[in-house]
Amino acid sequence: MTQPFPTDWSHALILVAHPDDPEYGLAPAINHWTRTGKKVTYILATSGEEGIEGMPASEAGPLREQEQIRAGAQVGVHDIEFLGLPDSRLSEAPDLHERLTAAVKAHPDTDLVISLYRGPEWGPGMPNQADHIAFGDAAVDVVAPLGIWQFENGPEPTHHVEVSDEDVQAAIDSLAEHEVYLRVLDPTTPVAAQARAQVYRSISRDQGWIRVGLRLISRPA
Repeated sequence: MTQPFPTDWSHALILVAHPDDPEYGLAPAINHWTRTGKKVTYILATSGEEGIEGMPASEAGPLREQEQIRAGAQVGVHDIEFLGLPDSRLSEAPDLHERLTAAVKAHPDTDLVISLYRGPEWGPGMPNQADHIAFGDAAVDVVAPLGIWQFENGPEPTHHVEVSDEDVQAAIDSLAEHEVYLRVLDPTTPVAAQARAQVYRSISRDQGWIRVGLRLISRPA
């Protein structure tokens, strides 16, 4: 049984590795928060420049940044920062902790952080990405000393956010903004259908409620 997600906060940082990471699992909750008056900021380690097969990094990076900016707007997020670290090589970035620390400290009003799942697998036969693990570990190192709420987006949730059908649709629209990325990822499935299927996988429904699950890492003392 999961617990209700805390509500006594005003500003959340979403720390992720790549464009589209906020949309894979979090977007319904993010829309719920922004439409109820919470402030949400995205900090992305990379621009996802290695993420579109057949497209040079110099072209893919700016394109994916713009897709992420449009995706954020669909769920009420307009404060989006890209740290410019190397996509697919975060574990090799010597300044990862330094850059992330500076980015987090630039938001002293932060009450709560959500970062990436750090485990080796999302499930049997579903390995996690090396960038997600490296960045998730770095986020825990950076945030733990701050003494604030920190959650991660992954399996085995401890808390839940109750969302609405409106939030679910906004999340679908948000993920669908990654149009070029998704079209290359799966050329045979329409982008809208891909987005809908992924968002539906990220929520649970029962007896009239819709929930997004998150796993607690640390909390205020």
